[in-house]
Amino acid sequence: MTVPKALTIAGSDSGGGAGIQADLKTFSAFRVFGMSALTAITAQNSLGVQGVFNLPPEFVARQIDSVLSDFGADAVKIGMLSTAPIIGEAARRLVAHRQERIVLDPVMIAKSGDPLLEPDARAALVKEMLPLATVVTPNLHEAGALAGMTVATESDMEEAARRILRLGPKNVLVKGGHLKDAATDILWNGRELTRFTAPRIASAGTHGTGCTFSAAIAACLARGAALRDAVSEAKAYVTAAIREGFQAGRGVGVLRHFVAGW
Repeated sequence: MTVPKALTIAGSDSGGGAGIQADLKTFSAFRVFGMSALTAITAQNSLGVQGVFNLPPEFVARQIDSVLSDFGADAVKIGMLSTAPIIGEAARRLVAHRQERIVLDPVMIAKSGDPLLEPDARAALVKEMLPLATVVTPNLHEAGALAGMTVATESDMEEAARRILRLGPKNVLVKGGHLKDAATDILWNGRELTRFTAPRIASAGTHGTGCTFSAAIAACLARGAALRDAVSEAKAYVTAAIREGFQAGRGVGVLRHFVAGW
C-alpha cells in the first residue's frame, strides 16, 4: 500500500488551531502522511500571539534535509517563514531536493493583527520563494501587499492575481474569505481565470482557515489531483470545517478538521 506524503514547513501554533498543528491535522483528514519542519515557535492562543521565537535558519534547513533525504514528499506546503535567512535556507533546500508540488501560503499577519513576517523578509519571499511555488494562496490583505494595491472586490482580486503571477509562481489563488458577500476565490494560471464560490458562513470557528486551506490543497496534490480539482476539493473541505467549527478558547473559534469523523 502506497501512502501519499506531504511536508509542511511552517510555524507552530501552541493553541493548536493553525500553523503546523492545523497542517498535520488536515493531512491526516485526507489520509496523507504528514511531516514537518518548524520555522518558529509561537506562544499563541485564541486571543492572540503573545510571543514568537524564530528557529536558527540552519536548523530549519537541517529539518528539511532530514525529512526529504529519507521520506521524500509528494507535495510541500509552506506557511510562516518569519525571516529572510529562513526563507533563503528553505528555498535552497527545496531546490536541492527537486521538490515540484509546492503550495505557498504567504503568511504575513495573524488573524489577531499580529505580524508574522518581518518587513525585510517580504522582499526575500518574492525573490526566492514565489518562483518555486506551484500555487501561492494569498488572502485579500496579503494579495494587496504582494501586488502593491488595495484588494477589496473581485475585480481587484483578478488584477492582483495577474500582478502576482508576474512575480514568478506558476499559479495564483487569491482567497476571498474577507469579501463582504460570497466567499469567492480566484485562480489565475496566466491563461484563464477560475472562480470557486461558496456561501459565507456565520461561524465562530475561523482560526487557521488559511493554513488549513493551503494544507488541503497540498494534500490533494500529494494524492495526484490536478490543481483545479485540488482547489475545489480543498474548498469544500474547509467550508465544511468552518461550518462545524467550535469554540475551544475564549477568543476566535477553531475549525473541525476531522469533520467527517467527529
